[in-house]
Amino acid sequence: MSALTTFPTAAGSTATTAATAPATASPDTLVLAAMDWDRLGGTFTQAIYDTLTMVLATLVIGGLLGLVFGMLLYTTRPGGVLSNKPIYWVINFLVNFVRPIPFIILLTAIGPLSDALVGSRIGLKAAVLGMVIAATFGAARIVEQNLVTIDPGVIEAAKSMGASPLRIIFTVIIPEALGPLILGFTFMFIAIVDMSAMAGYIGAGGLGDFAIVYGYRAFNDEVTWITVLVIIVIVQAAQLFGNWLAKKVMRR
Repeated sequence: MSALTTFPTAAGSTATTAATAPATASPDTLVLAAMDWDRLGGTFTQAIYDTLTMVLATLVIGGLLGLVFGMLLYTTRPGGVLSNKPIYWVINFLVNFVRPIPFIILLTAIGPLSDALVGSRIGLKAAVLGMVIAATFGAARIVEQNLVTIDPGVIEAAKSMGASPLRIIFTVIIPEALGPLILGFTFMFIAIVDMSAMAGYIGAGGLGDFAIVYGYRAFNDEVTWITVLVIIVIVQAAQLFGNWLAKKVMRR
């Protein structure tokens, strides 16, 4: 929309000209700005780095904690090699309590804990904390479900030979379930990538935040789809590696 502006001329008379009102930038202007990859290249590279940092840190920490909790769920259940009803009940309750919480709500719910542990409720560290919590209890259930597929006869045979519970865990249970566990952790990797896309809502950056800010909000499908393709490449690479590693382990 334009407005008429009146200003004095050199001869003392007045002249009018049309002035454009600087209300808001049009979608076309935003698209042209967002398509400037010379400007966005550094931001895009940083987004990839932030995503990989969040995902790998969560996979290592949450994966290890999930493996421990999942192993405890399996071994402390009634009839397990470390049967302990109170411990099993507590861990099972925690897993069932945390897993149903939508991740974006979990991020806000643990705000006080984030303040206490990492000194902030926003940023990459706060996001990783939330992702680790979610991944830990998700992985615990995945580990338990893979371990229950082990033939009980194998464990009974080890018991009859006088093997201690710890020896059974490390020489029987884990080797027997290693292939399925690798596939389970591959699935967890993909779920963690999904969580990292939502971490941008608390200022953690990453590809999800990049796609929303420079793609969706800037009306630029090109940015959105390039981001989607990068995420697909990361996920497919992890899936292929996980499938290859699991197949190699199960052939032994």
